[in-house]
Amino acid sequence: MALLTTVSGRFAADVLAARLDDEGFDVQLRGGLGAFALPVGELADVDVYVPCDQVEEASFVLLVGEVDDALDEEPDERRRRLHRQIPRSYRAVAAILLIGACSPVVRFLL
Repeated sequence: MALLTTVSGRFAADVLAARLDDEGFDVQLRGGLGAFALPVGELADVDVYVPCDQVEEASFVLLVGEVDDALDEEPDERRRRLHRQIPRSYRAVAAILLIGACSPVVRFLL
């Protein structure tokens, strides 16, 4: 068996394994903290293995899935997803730095 990919969370791994199994691949999942573990950092990483002779074909299934997801995503959904990926604390720090950088310019103009 050869490592195909690593996913975060057992649920995502089970979904991927079901898709690969439906396409006719033999799949083994290794790792994670059990069936209902919360995805917390590397502890929740699950390795997806397929037979060595099926790695190339299985990677095409992964690629097709990613392309389908990208094409199906609405622009508003993409904006919301990207917005959620940036933590609020980072956005707050960026806003403070931006205000601090702009305040001397405003004082100079006034």
